[in-house]
Amino acid sequence: MTLGSPPLGLEFRILGPLEAVADGVPATLGGPRQRAVLAILLAHANEAVPIGRLIDGVWGDQPPETAENIVQGYVSALRKALGRDVIGTRGRGYAVTVADDALDLRRFERHLRVAEDALGADRPADAAGELRAALALWRGPALSDLAGEPCARPIAARVDELRLVALERVLEADLACGRHAEAVAELAALIAEHPLRERFRALQMLALYRCGRQAEALEAFRAARATLVDELGIEPGAALRELERSILEQDPALALATSPPQTPLQPDGRRVLTAVLAPTSLPLLVALSESLAHGADREVVMATTVTSAAELAGATRALAEAQLALNGRGTTARTAAFTSITPGDDMARLAAEQDVELLVVDAPAGLLEDARLLALLDKAPCDVAIAVGETAPGPGAVLVPFSGAEHDWAAIELGAWLARSRGCALELAGASVGEGGRDASRMLASASLAIQRALGMPAEPVIVAPSPAALVEVARSRAIVVVGLTDRWRGEGLGRTRTALAVEPCVTTVLVRRGLRPGGLAPRESHTRFTWTIAPGA
Repeated sequence: MTLGSPPLGLEFRILGPLEAVADGVPATLGGPRQRAVLAILLAHANEAVPIGRLIDGVWGDQPPETAENIVQGYVSALRKALGRDVIGTRGRGYAVTVADDALDLRRFERHLRVAEDALGADRPADAAGELRAALALWRGPALSDLAGEPCARPIAARVDELRLVALERVLEADLACGRHAEAVAELAALIAEHPLRERFRALQMLALYRCGRQAEALEAFRAARATLVDELGIEPGAALRELERSILEQDPALALATSPPQTPLQPDGRRVLTAVLAPTSLPLLVALSESLAHGADREVVMATTVTSAAELAGATRALAEAQLALNGRGTTARTAAFTSITPGDDMARLAAEQDVELLVVDAPAGLLEDARLLALLDKAPCDVAIAVGETAPGPGAVLVPFSGAEHDWAAIELGAWLARSRGCALELAGASVGEGGRDASRMLASASLAIQRALGMPAEPVIVAPSPAALVEVARSRAIVVVGLTDRWRGEGLGRTRTALAVEPCVTTVLVRRGLRPGGLAPRESHTRFTWTIAPGA
């Protein structure tokens, strides 16, 4: 079966419980696992999803022996409920055909894009209308009926993040339209729900100030700072501090004008979170973070955890020395050290609340067997880069082994980011013998074209014999090797090639797990990987 056209009047909804409605009549979608298959397909609408990914999403690391047959049965039942042409077969996978505007997430994103354009053109009333229409599409938490299914959590997290972005934008538009008092009330409820989200705090301070409540605006800053310090051990970001200064000075730029003030409303500098698990890894982490942040509108948030309060002073001093060195070389940095019995969970929460683009962490001795790293990989919303080694990388190219798999694109994004920052070549390594007996040069050429289109930089092909030893030999003469982790990392582990690179002392290897948020080279208007990715066809 091939993809056809979906039946007229068929609509899918994931902004709330999963629903499919045909001509106004809800379709019967079956039990939770069958619905989970449909949810995964809708998250990749009009794209082929391999059956292995469907199995992983439904059962995780322990699928039954008959999992493939069961998935085929689920797809057959969904075809009966939705129409045979809705879910097509592509190789050893499936794709759901979704017409324009037939998925509520797509309509939500369209409203969001139009609103962004209206805000950029100084039409806040039009933007507010689009954003209210977008938010009205929500019927509750995304995929709330599948909350117990493992596959639903990452999909729901992505779209829930989009909803928070829309809430921030609609409040910005309201403030630009002069609806300060209404915004104050709405922001109080949002801050109670999301106390560590600095954008909501900044908007609350501005709304209070414009209502003539300067003292309360300053008290809101003090409350925000106390929460951030108590919960995360970190000072507020530059935008929030600058807004406090402007309020203290009664800066005329804060008053409502034809064009709203930019500082508190636009996203402040992008952030890289450096999570230090072992003090000996600090030189490598500082070098990588500096490469990613130096010369750009970014700051480094460097954090570490200790098990007891007696260790805090030493950990704080070590981070302060690294911060001083970074600041002296032109890189903005903040540091935080705090006690934790669940460091992985706390670092993941810090990544979410500080709105970081990338979390860089040193590789613990147990790698994917270490509970701290498992928690980070499971819960951090951004890309997670695991740096293996203890010394700073030397000069040379950035090498990315590339097989065309989805996880390789996250490695390309980070590799391109590092290569651009370091002013060195980006190389893509492919096998000398592949499918059909050909080498990987055609695939590498296609990838290079996608990189040039999205990022404006070339990528040089490197053909390598198809063995881990051959790749390691090539990697020894490169500065950094960036490798993507597969979606099956929990069940499959690193694999032979990644393990060979990770244990090679002469190679600085960075393992990347793709996150929910766009990477550091994405346009600023991007919000999640639903709205931007470098991968072709996405």
